[in-house]
Amino acid sequence: MNDTTASSPGPYPAEVRELALLLPPPAERDLPPGRHLHHKDVLMRRVDHDTTPATPSRRRLLRPAVLAPVTALALAGALAVSLHPGGHGAARETAHGAAGTRRATVLLGRISDVALATDAVPVGDSQFVYVRSEVRGADETSGKAVTGPLTEREVWFSQVPGPVRRLGLIRQDGATEPINPELGDTHGTAAGLDRPTYRWLASLPTDPGALLRYLYARTPAAYGLERDQAVFDQIGDLISEQVMPPANAAALYRAAARIPGVTAAPRATDALGRHGVGIARDDSAHGERSEWVFDARDLSFLGSRTYLTEDSTLGRAGTLLSSDAVQQRAVVDRAGERPAPARPSAAPSTTARPRG
Repeated sequence: MNDTTASSPGPYPAEVRELALLLPPPAERDLPPGRHLHHKDVLMRRVDHDTTPATPSRRRLLRPAVLAPVTALALAGALAVSLHPGGHGAARETAHGAAGTRRATVLLGRISDVALATDAVPVGDSQFVYVRSEVRGADETSGKAVTGPLTEREVWFSQVPGPVRRLGLIRQDGATEPINPELGDTHGTAAGLDRPTYRWLASLPTDPGALLRYLYARTPAAYGLERDQAVFDQIGDLISEQVMPPANAAALYRAAARIPGVTAAPRATDALGRHGVGIARDDSAHGERSEWVFDARDLSFLGSRTYLTEDSTLGRAGTLLSSDAVQQRAVVDRAGERPAPARPSAAPSTTARPRG
């Protein structure tokens, strides 16, 4: 993490920082996880464009084509050699990184195969995707990451194809509120990365290389965030909170395997402490790691977490920044409607079922 960015108030004038702090809490709670901080960052960048030179500011996403035609393994090895020339310690570090990349590629291939062999119930344009999760997040307004308590969140995502002014509904902390359009979408938010409907997801390329090129071209640039990390987080958003055709889910996992820096995380845990096998990537620009957690038995998605990998003004290495645990994912006919209770299981309930 850039020490100047972390320890100073930032490049924004005092009145601009105060304006950002005045963004109402409901606006944060209205949005799907990982998006409300993105909007604040967009606002800061728009204001900053007219006030100061561009300086990377710390960003955080709660959560989910390669830059060149090269495999993640080859790129990881090339980077390790160029950054750590010579020495037995450097060689061991390079070998360890390469092994983690190979394990991630194999694991994501297995997860992709499971997704492809799963029957998914198609979602109608008038229906809603329902997701119930347990979530935790860190309050960073004081300059220190203070992790909050575990809380339940329910979200209903609209599947209407055209631009909509109400993206769905969110229920958390005793309040039920609408999910408002993306910042600046005065005429409503269309289906896309910011509102991934089942129909839109089904339109994406199912070839992993073509899909990755699509994501690199369209994933919004986050201030100070590595491009590879932005795409990794974007995929994490899609796989954690959506219902999609099996072929598209399978392609997303194989596309993620091609992102440089993706590695295996064998001791990953979700917000409920459920242990599983993990896929991770380190954001070296901010000293953070994002992990996806999968059930070790059936490779279903359990949740995710983000934590510090090095000491900073926010906290010590290992400090939790966010985590979630998906409890149920289903399709319902109306916003606010709950599906039948999920069967007790270590893995989240979904509307999909294995074929065969």
